[in-house]
Amino acid sequence: MARRRPPTVHGLVLLDKPAGMTSHDVVFKLRKHFGEKRIGHAGTLDPDATGLLVIGVGNATRLIRFMGDMDKTYSCEIVFGTETDTLDDSGVTTAKYEMSPPNIEDIRRIVSEKFVGDIMQIPPMVSALRVDGVRLHQLAREGIEVERQPRPITVYSYEVEPTDDPMVIRATVRCGSGTYIRSLGADLGTALGGGAHIRTLRRHTTGPYSLDDACTLEEPVLLPLIDTVRGMPMHVLDAEGVDNAQFGRVREAWDGDGPWACTDTDGELIAVFELWRDRIAKPTVVFGGRG
Repeated sequence: MARRRPPTVHGLVLLDKPAGMTSHDVVFKLRKHFGEKRIGHAGTLDPDATGLLVIGVGNATRLIRFMGDMDKTYSCEIVFGTETDTLDDSGVTTAKYEMSPPNIEDIRRIVSEKFVGDIMQIPPMVSALRVDGVRLHQLAREGIEVERQPRPITVYSYEVEPTDDPMVIRATVRCGSGTYIRSLGADLGTALGGGAHIRTLRRHTTGPYSLDDACTLEEPVLLPLIDTVRGMPMHVLDAEGVDNAQFGRVREAWDGDGPWACTDTDGELIAVFELWRDRIAKPTVVFGGRG
């Protein structure tokens, strides 16, 4: 059996994903562009959604798991009076409501009372969450609906503003991982005594990464590997520290709970340490040398 060719292209791509493509479609195209099979992304975007997709290439894929819990910012429009089976405008209408145009101040009050802070949310059937080993969206395509347990999420901010259509508002949400924006929109419609769905979903930030730095799929830009740990506390290791890290030796943890990114004195990324036990840090991802 042939051994897998080690990756030769390494770095981070911050991409503005266009509508009409799955996140996997984007990865497939980038594999062809960079000639590198080892590519992965942090935080799937629906085909109709646009915005920031954080993509690791080569050795950067080893660091993608640290991006899963990063806060994200989204914008969308919430359309009142109609529910769909996907909770967005790509789905089939399942219910219509005779709703009066909601007052924006009433909406802000309800949002503040019910949808900001640490709340519980029921994942939608169109999510990628697994139940008994099967993703919910696979069951939904088969017309199967199963009971889902509410899950804790954190919504840091949920700002709304009117649009030219009195039955449509624009929302901007900053939230923790595991938050479903389409559910926030649908649940707001229910809280107002009717129903709603979302459209024009767009992701603007993921942790320290922003659309302001994003490239297009037509002209992808590969950022250095060090950009993959932009959101971590950084520490510089001397020669002995580099040697110890590449041998996997533990050390006293720095302030905080980690993870911590470490470079050598030339700024080359050497390792990422995680808290192991009793304020001991362990190098769990090591680059170069003996790693």
